[in-house]
Order: sequence, then C-alpha cells, then structure tokens
Amino acid sequence: MNRRQFIEKTTMGSAALAAGVHFPVRAADNPLKAGLIGAGGYGMALMKAAFKVGGVEILGICDADSEHLSRNATELEKMQGKRPREFKHYGDLLGIKGLEAVFIATPPQWHALQFIAACEQGLDIFCEKPLAYDVREGLAMIAAARKAGNIVQIGFQRRQSEAFRRTREFIQEGKAGTIHQIAAQIHFAAQVADTGIQPPPASLDWDQWCGPAPMLDYRPSIGHFQWRLEKEYGNGHLVDWGIHHIDTVRMIMDDGMASEFKSTGGIFALQDKITTPDTLSANMRFPKAPLVWQHRLWGAGEIGREFNNGIFFHGDEATVFASDNRMVVLPAGRGAQREDFDIPTDDMIASHVAEFLRAVRSRKPETLSSSIEDAFKSTACVQLAMIAYNTGSVVRWDGERNEVISNPEASGLLLRPYRGALKHPHLG
Repeated sequence: MNRRQFIEKTTMGSAALAAGVHFPVRAADNPLKAGLIGAGGYGMALMKAAFKVGGVEILGICDADSEHLSRNATELEKMQGKRPREFKHYGDLLGIKGLEAVFIATPPQWHALQFIAACEQGLDIFCEKPLAYDVREGLAMIAAARKAGNIVQIGFQRRQSEAFRRTREFIQEGKAGTIHQIAAQIHFAAQVADTGIQPPPASLDWDQWCGPAPMLDYRPSIGHFQWRLEKEYGNGHLVDWGIHHIDTVRMIMDDGMASEFKSTGGIFALQDKITTPDTLSANMRFPKAPLVWQHRLWGAGEIGREFNNGIFFHGDEATVFASDNRMVVLPAGRGAQREDFDIPTDDMIASHVAEFLRAVRSRKPETLSSSIEDAFKSTACVQLAMIAYNTGSVVRWDGERNEVISNPEASGLLLRPYRGALKHPHLG
C-alpha cells in the first residue's frame, strides 16, 4: 500500500464524522443538568457546542461581569427555552440542587480553585485548557479528581482532528520512518488592545476577575479576550495556543513528558504592549524525539504561509506536516514529490464536548481521548518552557518526583502564591 492509498483508506470515515453521527443522544426528558463558570466568548462557544450535541440543560451560569451574565442568560434562554439562573460567585452556582456537571471557561488563574470545588461537589467537569496556571495547581487538581472519581475532560479539542488522527496512524505505521526531530509553530501578527490604564467597565468586578492572581491596574489589553499575552494571567502564546500543538505531538507520538527545556526570545516588536515574548524558540527533550517550538507575533510568518500554523515531523523516510485539516508528506530522496491531503473535521469543539457527554453517560472515563494526567503533562511542558525562558536557564524535570532538578530559581516558579485570602491548593 502506498502513502496515498494509506491516507485514502484511513480517511474513509470522515464523511460520517462530518455528518455528526458521532454525537451522543441523550433522552430529551433526561438531559444532563449542567452549569457554566465563565460566561464569556469561549464559555458560550462551549454552550453552543453542547446544544449542537444535544441532551444538556444549563441550570445556571456564573461570571464576574454582570453584562456577560445578562446577555448570555438571554441567549441561553433562546437556545433551551428556559432561562438559567445567574450567579456572580461560582460557589453559589455549584450549590444548585440537581447539578450534575460543570463547564469551566474562566482565565487560567481561576481553573484550580473552581475545578477542585467542583470535584468536592462530586460533579463531572469539562475544563478549558491549560489545566492550571502553575505546575503545583495541576498536581492538586489531579489529586482532587482521583479522590472524586468523576469524569474530567480538558479542552484539547484538536484531539478530535481527523488530520491529526490520520497523521498519528501514518507515523505509527512507520510510513515516515523513524522520527528524529519535531518542529511546531504558529505565527501571526498580534493585534493588541488599548494599553492605557483606565477604570474597568462598570459591569466588571475586576477584583473578582483577577481572583488569586496579582491584581494589575485595569487596561483593555489585559481584560476580556486579551489576557492571553499577559504574564500574570495567560502566560503567553506558547501556553495559550502552543499547548494545543504540544498536546497533539504527545498524542501523535504516544509520548510522555519532556525532561529538559531551554527557551530563548524576547519582546522585540511589541514592547510596552505585552509582557510575554513576541518571539520565542523553545527546545523540549521528549523521550522519543526532540521538539522545537517557534512563534512570532509580528511580520509575515513563514515563506510559505500555509505552514504558519502546524507541526513538522521529520523522519528518515519522509517529513510530514500536519495542521487542523491538512496533511502534507514529502518523501526523502532527490526528486521526491510532495503529496497534499485535505482531511477536514466538522466542528472539533462539538466533537470534544460530545466525547465528554458520552463518557458522562456511560461512566467510562477510559473512552476519553485525554486523561487529566495527559492534560497535566501537556500543560506542565509549556509551563516549564516558560520557566526556562523567565529564568534564562536550562530546566530539567524529574517526572517521577514531579520536581525540577538542581535549579532552585526554577523550582520556586512551580507555584505562584495566591493573592489575599485565597489559598493555593498545594498549600492547603
């Protein structure tokens, strides 16, 4: 079987997936009773996905912005014919009688506290990536989930990509030979909102939004939708977006966690606008092959812009490039002809939510494409790469003990102390 026959054979199921037949069906008279913490743009994207899948009733939503609450409660009322209850504090939402599951779509500084509180209530959880803001939070979340025995899905929706799944099969079948190097990247010209310090919108409780993180002076460039490139909240492009590719690499290679990290870069084009690197190269030593991550948040990107966003797997028989909906194969050898394959996936977010709901219904966590331990490994990799950048040092990781080796400065960044009366779960 040649490469093209292999791809055509393994993509025969794509039409059925695109038709949505993979979505679960839950009886209309017995919908899953769920809540939403973080009723902003991505929280509502999850809600639309859930209603596309079907079999869900949203009992309540929670947000630090009263305008988000009102507008999106109205939107959800249109979707389900019943207005969800509105809460400012997530603890009040978690106390709703009959609640079975919760979707968490807040910025990363809130994930650990909300996730652990939901575990303590025995709720099933769909939580957006990254798993946590710091490494110690992630370990505490694993412990909470193991104790609760609940169903947990983290928002690595690219595990639903047919192109990435076919790439995995192609590489696992040895069609590219032995993979000796991996390169992942996403380049784009970032648009930064107003950086001027100003009062937050009247509807937004900025103190609550910041939560356990440092409470910086408000400016639109670190507020709604813009926090990803702020060190104190999103921790940068590698943590926010690159984490998808790092998780995908681990899935395709069936690999563990990297053991060594070295990162270089800086803020060269967006000085005084963002606090995380606009230019970064991060080297990660995984067990099966070394990986280099690159991003540039300025300029034109690659010479071939079709390669701005994706992953290169360099094998001794072929190089494979994979992105959300494409796979490109360049066989080794002089005169080799490039082969392009379009492998679309219909609505990865809905497919990921559907996978979560199937696991909730069947009570079979093993049917999920990613465990919480997987989510921790992918998250910790990008966190440790940023620690390497912030310390200007090589960071070596002991995966058995979950500790940094012989680097006190880096070890000190595994945990960020919480602000005010909130207590870090690792210190609880």
